[in-house]
Amino acid sequence: MLRIPKIALLPVVVALLVPGLGQATSALCEAQSGERLMPVIELYTSEGCSSCPPADQWLSSLKGRPVVAQAFHVAYWDYIGWKDPYASPAFTTRQKDIAVANRLSGIYTPQVVRNGRDWRTWRLPLQTLDTRAPAKASISLRKTESANVFEARVTPARATGSWTAYWTVTEHNHSSRVKAGENAGEFLKHDFVVRQYVTLGNYDGPQVLKIAAINAQPDHPRQINVVVSDTQSGETLQAISLQCPS
Repeated sequence: MLRIPKIALLPVVVALLVPGLGQATSALCEAQSGERLMPVIELYTSEGCSSCPPADQWLSSLKGRPVVAQAFHVAYWDYIGWKDPYASPAFTTRQKDIAVANRLSGIYTPQVVRNGRDWRTWRLPLQTLDTRAPAKASISLRKTESANVFEARVTPARATGSWTAYWTVTEHNHSSRVKAGENAGEFLKHDFVVRQYVTLGNYDGPQVLKIAAINAQPDHPRQINVVVSDTQSGETLQAISLQCPS
């Protein structure tokens, strides 16, 4: 069983109520990273890959845990006969970059990456997401007055040099009835599906980042994720995830 210590602070949600209505008219949704490194888990998967559904189910088991989880669907299995509706060429490019950084001979699915490193033992019993490492940056993330605009304040540790970041929008509760390919006839369910992926530039010192997210979907809870890493080494400095009420 995967064991994950509970280290993360939950988003703070403050709702202002109008007497007699019983519903929120405005809300503040924000989160602050902690002193330890938030685990970042990336799953490279495809609906055209017969060995991927167990990995998708494992990722879904991380819902509600202190982790930044992201399912990057890739398109290089589409040629078998089923076009993955969640795939993007940009996700394949990211996976190839990770392969180069890890000195891998190629890319594969399902691949799990933990804090930027290829993690092939994820499915073994008693695996744990290592959260003992101290964070080397602080991130505060909040929703602005605009429904789809978020603001991230990144403060790197004093000894940190140049850093970079990316952000994603992930969604839960997606599904497909696959009609062709290796999973023909299967009904597949997905969580943490990456629906938007944006890479940012290089920075020095504290910065404020603006995030313009895609519209929230009522049936697909949305998470806004920010991952900060060292420009030179690629080491993850800190990460954060925020899910606000629809």
